[in-house]
Amino acid sequence: MKKVVEELFALQDLEYRDFQIKLVPGFSVEKMIGVRTPALRDIAKKISKDADLSEAFLKELPHEYFEENLIHFFVIAEIRDFEKCVSEVEKFLPYVDCWPVCDQASPKIFKKNHEKVLPYIKKWISSAHIYTSRYGMRMLMNEFLGEDFKQEYPELVVSRMEKKGGDEDYYLKMMAAWYFATALAKQWDAIIPFFEEKRLEAWTHNKAIQKAIESFRVSDEHKEYLRSLKISA
Repeated sequence: MKKVVEELFALQDLEYRDFQIKLVPGFSVEKMIGVRTPALRDIAKKISKDADLSEAFLKELPHEYFEENLIHFFVIAEIRDFEKCVSEVEKFLPYVDCWPVCDQASPKIFKKNHEKVLPYIKKWISSAHIYTSRYGMRMLMNEFLGEDFKQEYPELVVSRMEKKGGDEDYYLKMMAAWYFATALAKQWDAIIPFFEEKRLEAWTHNKAIQKAIESFRVSDEHKEYLRSLKISA
């Protein structure tokens, strides 16, 4: 959208862009303007408050710039109607092409609709599209490691990692490691067997242990045990 792009270029910080592009290997610098996240969230909030502008912006896919995609997900995250929100997420996920866009937005409405969102999360995790699958894992981590946790949920992540591409793509492996490290902190008894039984391939297994050991939410006793479960190269 021309108006949004003009506003983004008015906020451009080339030094920040050059820093940011290093975090997204392989991403084209021509597709990144260089605008800090707080400013993007402010733009998204303004768009969200204007129903016509919001509708027009969400229909304009694909976007040209990285920052437009971030704003797009931020706008989606503000939608308060569950059906509308999840519909827009589904429309947008095929266009997500890097981890920062995938990881930024968490729709608030999901927390109030766990039963409704769970089938979507399962579908997203099983997707062959790496960032759709990564997004599904992140939503599972965000929403279902508390009171609504079930033993079958980490199995969804394991099953996806066993499929083609799951143990090959760096960004999916990192997300699986992040999920299991967080799960160790929140659901130790249910999750530790996945490491004792070596249910994950070696890299993801070890990365999850590393992240858990670095976490202040995991006890020293549990960290020491995790060290004993590392898989040697």
